[in-house]
Amino acid sequence: MIDLYTWTTPNGRKISILLEELGVEYTAHSINIGEGEQKTPEFLAISPNNKIPAIVDHDTGLTLFESGAIMVYLADKYGKFLSTDPMKRARAMEWLMWQMGGFGPMLGQTHAFHHFNPGVSEWGEDRFLTETKRLYGVLDRRLADRDYIADEYSIVDMACWPWASRHEWQSIDLADYPNVREWYQRLAQRPAVQAGYHVPKKMGEIPTG
Repeated sequence: MIDLYTWTTPNGRKISILLEELGVEYTAHSINIGEGEQKTPEFLAISPNNKIPAIVDHDTGLTLFESGAIMVYLADKYGKFLSTDPMKRARAMEWLMWQMGGFGPMLGQTHAFHHFNPGVSEWGEDRFLTETKRLYGVLDRRLADRDYIADEYSIVDMACWPWASRHEWQSIDLADYPNVREWYQRLAQRPAVQAGYHVPKKMGEIPTG
């Protein structure tokens, strides 16, 4: 049994999608970050950085925070969605780190300036939208001759897809990135992606591409 502490954000959805794809038993616990529930002492004991997602693996007693670390741990534990071949694994880790260091944080800043605080800072809006478009371009080129980011379906796709699912918040039209759009729609048809998107609760339909 795994306890997942999460909310309806791209980082949270990464883990629920992976757990659904793995088909393992888990219990989702809502941590409403809008109401500050991530700041409670109880959650701090699990996630010292006060961020979702976090897990408790009752098989091992391990508590773990940081979405990328959780994904690698679960993929290794269950032997799925992350190759053990050194070359393939290195490529997957390369793109996972790209998501963790760029495609997540930069798109998150675009949410802050374009979706939540439009008009507050023209510099901020231009800076982060420009970088967001650049990153979508990187992903579009990567997907030009392959169906999945690391060649085979993996935690890399599950890490990137929830961020792309908020393309409307980012003022991004996926039609401008046709390879990303095909990939996005391909993943959106997967039952586990659909189920994981609506954890810990349904917040509307999955955006179309």
